[in-house]
Amino acid sequence: MNKKTVKDVDVKGKRCLVRVDFNVPMKDGVITDETRINGALPTIKYLVEHGAKVILCSHMGKPHNIFTEGFGLNKKEKKAVEALPEEERAAAKAEYLKKALKDKEKYTLRPVAEKLAEKLGDIVTFAEDVVGPSADKAVAELKDGEIVLLENTRFEAGEEKRDEAFCKKLASYCDIYVNDAFGTAHRSHATTAAIVEYGFVKTAVCGFLIEKELSVMADALENPVRPFVAILGGAKVADKLKVIENLLNKCDTLIIGGGMAYTFLKAKGYEVGKSLVDDEQIEYCKEMMKKAETLGKKLLLPLDSVTVKEFPNPIDAPVETAVYDSDKIPADAEGVDIGEKTCKLFTDAVKDAKTVIWNGPMGVFENPTLAKGTFAVAKALAETSATTIIGGGDSAAAGTSLGFADKMTHISTGGGASLELFEGKKLPGIECLNDK
Repeated sequence: MNKKTVKDVDVKGKRCLVRVDFNVPMKDGVITDETRINGALPTIKYLVEHGAKVILCSHMGKPHNIFTEGFGLNKKEKKAVEALPEEERAAAKAEYLKKALKDKEKYTLRPVAEKLAEKLGDIVTFAEDVVGPSADKAVAELKDGEIVLLENTRFEAGEEKRDEAFCKKLASYCDIYVNDAFGTAHRSHATTAAIVEYGFVKTAVCGFLIEKELSVMADALENPVRPFVAILGGAKVADKLKVIENLLNKCDTLIIGGGMAYTFLKAKGYEVGKSLVDDEQIEYCKEMMKKAETLGKKLLLPLDSVTVKEFPNPIDAPVETAVYDSDKIPADAEGVDIGEKTCKLFTDAVKDAKTVIWNGPMGVFENPTLAKGTFAVAKALAETSATTIIGGGDSAAAGTSLGFADKMTHISTGGGASLELFEGKKLPGIECLNDK
C-alpha cells in the first residue's frame, strides 16, 4: 500500500471532499442494506473527530440521463420525438420529463443523508444539488466536525463525462480529496479520478476502506502465502479472460466452476448438452489449459454436473435435477451446478491452501436446489485457516446469503474493481492518489 491515507495529512479545519459509495439498494424509498454506509463510517468518523469539514459525494444507480442533458432530451429521445407528427411531439417530450422526475425521486440521496444523521447525529446536512446554490450554501456554512452530503453526482452531466468545469467547481469546495469508494475505483469519472487528474486538487488520499481493500487484496496477489488457490465461477469466460490468464500466472491451483466451466469442458472435447458455452472462446480455453500444463499449475474443472431439462422460471422456482459426469451430459440437459464429486475435488484443494481468492458462484445459487456447490465452496473457505478473500459481486452476495460472511478474511466491497485488480489492471481512482 504505497498510497497516502487520511492519517498521512493534517485534516483539522480543512474541507475534505470524500468520494464514498452510497449506491445502496432501496425499496419504496427505504434503504434495504446499509453495508456500504457502514463501510464508509470509519473514515467519516475519523475526519469528524479530527476536526475536518466533511463534504460527501456519491452516485446512486443509473438515473434517466435527461439530467445529464440539462433537462433536454438525449440524442435517442430527440430522434424519437422528431420522428413523430408535430402535434404529438409536446406530449412525448412531457412523458420523457415525467420519467426523469420519477427517477429523481427514485435516485435521490436524501434517504442516505437521513440514515447518516441517525448514526452520527445532527452534524449531517443534505444539499439538494451537487454544485448548485444548495451545495454552495451548505459548504460555506460547514463548521469543523460537520458533514454535508451532496445530491447524486449522476444528476450532473459532468460526472460521467469528466467535465472540467464540473471538476473545477467541485474542487473549489475542498482542500483535500479523499477517495473511499473502492466499488467505483475502476471508473474514471469526475468524482472518482478526474478532479485530481486535472490538477484541481493537489492533496489526494484514500480512506480506510480503500486502504483495507488494497492492503488485503493487492498483498494476496503480489505476495501470497502458498499454496495459493484461485476460484473463478460465474457465467461467461469472456467476462474473465484477463483474470484467468493473470491468476494462472500467480496461483498454484486455478479452479473453474459456474457456467464458464462448460466452455472449458467443451474445449476438452466433451459433450455439454444445452449448457452455457461461449463458442468464440473455445480456442482461448485450450490455450489456458495448455499454459497451466506448461507452467506446472493445476487447473481443476468439474468432474460432474447437476443438470436440468429446463432452466427454472422464476429463477428460484422448484426444479427437477439429474447428475451426470462432465463428459456424459445428455444433449437435452443443461449444467446448472457442480456435483458431489466436484464439490469434494474443489474443497479438498481449498483445505491445503494458505491463500484463497474467490470470484463467481459455482452454479445458479439464487435457487436453493442449485446452490449446493456454491455452499460447499463457501463452507470450505469458512473452515480453512487460509487467508480467504471474496472478490465482491455475486460471490460476496452468495457468501453473505449463505451465512459465511463473518468467517472470511475479507469480502470486497467492489465487484468490478476487484475483478480489475485480479486482472492486474491499474484502477484510476487509486492511481490518481498521492504516493507516500
